[in-house]
Amino acid sequence: MPRIALATYDPGAEPSKDSDLPVLVRALREAGAEAESRAWDDPDTDWGGYDLVVIRSTWDYSWRAEEFEAWVERVGAVSRLANPPAVVRWNSDKRYLGELAAAGVPTVPTRYIAPGEPADLPLDHEYVIKPTSGAGARFAARYAPGERETAVRQLARMHAEGFTAMVQPYVRGIDVSGERALQFFGGGLLHASRKGAVLSPGTPYDADKVAHPDLEPWQPTDAELAVAEKALTVVPGGAPELLYARVDLVDGEDGQPRVMELELVEPNLFLFLHPGSLPRVTEAVLAAAQD
Repeated sequence: MPRIALATYDPGAEPSKDSDLPVLVRALREAGAEAESRAWDDPDTDWGGYDLVVIRSTWDYSWRAEEFEAWVERVGAVSRLANPPAVVRWNSDKRYLGELAAAGVPTVPTRYIAPGEPADLPLDHEYVIKPTSGAGARFAARYAPGERETAVRQLARMHAEGFTAMVQPYVRGIDVSGERALQFFGGGLLHASRKGAVLSPGTPYDADKVAHPDLEPWQPTDAELAVAEKALTVVPGGAPELLYARVDLVDGEDGQPRVMELELVEPNLFLFLHPGSLPRVTEAVLAAAQD
């Protein structure tokens, strides 16, 4: 009977935002595993007592990047961690997009502005500013060229908190065809979803945002699948090292899919939208625990 921990965040007095977590715990138990969810920052958890620790919804980690990275190293030293520590380290900083682009993966063009660097912002098109370490559209905002003063204030706030900013052109294809999320699990495509635009003009960077508006099931095209699979080949250690992955795609100006983000740390599985995927996820987690 494998012992499996699903690592999540501590919601405090609020209900957890991970509606899939209790469903997956129950499915693993029914399949014969000793499974439970544990907050990643719980000081009383003996992570070495598990055969497998699966990072599921540690959705506050980007606020506490150094603490989380230290936790990943500790757990990886005493148990099997999915995804592996090297993958988590690499994926926790969105400067990995530069590596994808260098490897020939179609990506959204991205520039980076670290603390102390000048605010080199576009003058002729809409753009998005967000941190290289972030989740849930935190500190993300969309700007027109004439909104430079507000954008510079956002950069100053981010830099004061130690964040490096990434600047991307606003991909207008999102407003037409949305953003597609291709979810891989256990080495193959699990399911795909599509959502609408998250960032509206004029929404403050520090405002709460709906991370997955108008979410719906999606059937990926051959072109989308090819781009997603190519992106996964760039991951350190290669795709075989991954228990799970989510590749977020948007259409570029040429109408072809480009990688917006590669989610290898704690992607939402959207099992509530794809309940038929639960048996495959359960089977893959059990197999990983018994390797």
